[in-house]
Amino acid sequence: MEAILLEYAWVLVVLVVLEGLLAADNAVVMAVMVKHLPENKQKKALFYGLIGAFIFRFVALFLITVLVNYWEIQAIGAAYLLFISIKHIYDSKFKKSEETKEDIEEHTQKGKGFWATVAKVELADIAFAVDSMLAAVAIAVTLPEMGDFHIGGINAGQFAVMFLGGIIGMVIMRFAAQWFVKILNKYPDLETAAFLIVGWVGVKLVVLTLSHDKVGILPHEFPHSTPWKLTFWIVLLLIALGGYFISVAKKKKQVVEEK
Repeated sequence: MEAILLEYAWVLVVLVVLEGLLAADNAVVMAVMVKHLPENKQKKALFYGLIGAFIFRFVALFLITVLVNYWEIQAIGAAYLLFISIKHIYDSKFKKSEETKEDIEEHTQKGKGFWATVAKVELADIAFAVDSMLAAVAIAVTLPEMGDFHIGGINAGQFAVMFLGGIIGMVIMRFAAQWFVKILNKYPDLETAAFLIVGWVGVKLVVLTLSHDKVGILPHEFPHSTPWKLTFWIVLLLIALGGYFISVAKKKKQVVEEK
């Protein structure tokens, strides 16, 4: 029994690390979505986002054996993230030459009220919830079952480990998102890199969709393979570092010009 408990404890640690890694890219998406709000409302939107993330992950955990059959959930999430990424980059790079500053400001604020922003965060949470729970299930099902009680088609012991790991991951995501918002406020030019990351996360969901058993364009194991995981994180880090160094250089140049 002690050996089983130690195994459960180890898997919980692994899940927390995994959720923390998943929370990093999720947090960037959330930070980008709430950045335009006043500071006090940013925190509120992230708080509601955390509540939504908790609800969606809890529901996803109960229904994961059903949700895995619907590739459309991740396809919608992928399309949504790619849309907001491409739209922002297009608006910021091409519309500036076509519109006055006032027009741009008015355009960017449309549909970006507090509750509209919360709704967008929650929509992204749905895709993230399924992604997170699929990864957690893949690890937790390797644990020996404890008792005969099952929840949502999953052994109660395995379910408990996934639930705890998910909660800790959400807390990490909440504070990481708040930190990313501060970084974006300090270095505004990082916003383009942040939206590129949002698009790259969308590509990640596209890969998950294409590897679904009912789609079958990519091998089912591909999203969980080491080459793809390394590719995803290396590209994400390159975008983040490239955006950071470019924004720091621009800020230094601006400070010099102001002097």
